[in-house]
Amino acid sequence: MTDTRYLVHGVFWDGPQPASPVPGQPDAGRAVLRLQDPAGAFTELALDAGTRLGFRLVSRGKHCLGHHKVHGPADRDHVVCPDRATAARGSQCGPCFAVDDSRLIHDFHRGGRVPPGLRAYLMQPHWLYVATFANGASKVGTASNLRKWHRLAEQGAVVARYVARADDGRVVRVLEDLVTRDAGLPQQVRSAAKAAGLTAPPPAAALDALNGRLAAGVRNLLGGAGMEGFEVVDERWPRPALADAACTPAARHAYPHDLGSDAHGFRIASLSGSVALARLDGADLEFVVNLGELKARTIELGDHGSEVPAVQEPLF
Repeated sequence: MTDTRYLVHGVFWDGPQPASPVPGQPDAGRAVLRLQDPAGAFTELALDAGTRLGFRLVSRGKHCLGHHKVHGPADRDHVVCPDRATAARGSQCGPCFAVDDSRLIHDFHRGGRVPPGLRAYLMQPHWLYVATFANGASKVGTASNLRKWHRLAEQGAVVARYVARADDGRVVRVLEDLVTRDAGLPQQVRSAAKAAGLTAPPPAAALDALNGRLAAGVRNLLGGAGMEGFEVVDERWPRPALADAACTPAARHAYPHDLGSDAHGFRIASLSGSVALARLDGADLEFVVNLGELKARTIELGDHGSEVPAVQEPLF
């Protein structure tokens, strides 16, 4: 894969979900860095523990990742940006954003019209969850039945609980808005905040207790909602073992270099969502690297390294 330019689509957790996690044993959760070559073909680079990732930025700025056409619950096509344009908003150019089926999801429960394929996707069962991250921030969110586990793995939750199973995507989004309005839980946590939280995560018991209280409050709220089309549930999300080390309190540092330029290289020790716990060549220190910053950037893989910064270890 060296000497080829790749457009980074991001970190994806598409492996099979853990069936019944056993403490001390690895699970099946697996993450990849999805890369698109100049011809439009995809390559997936495994981000297992011990993987060394070396690359250089080919250019500054971000380029459009194209758009998706959804045909059903497990059937969608990726369409390459015909103009290979720069990204105008997030990771898309204006024309690709305008024809992306995914943008219509958020207005479906308010009566918005959607094409038949996207409707078929939205009419499958969906799950409502409460997730808590390493900085203590929590959110309410939704996941389709087919990506019930994967959605939370990609979100980078430290702990999460499912609080409702809805008949379809319309009902679950009505519930999500209800929880935000009446319980005050937001629907987004910024990726930069998630990464910053992993530089000094609190003990797991504290985050679990917080998440448990919030989830219980949401279940009580839903129980009195007077709506049909869903059932209240109490189910814990099994976090992938690959994320455990990143979520465990330890001395570590924020990665000091800008992933939007120059060359970088490090060995991944753990991964939570898109945020890696990594070691630089020639250093025993651990750094928190937000790989989400590579999304929509063009890189070239190779035997590159990152300069080891001068850092002061904290005193305890």
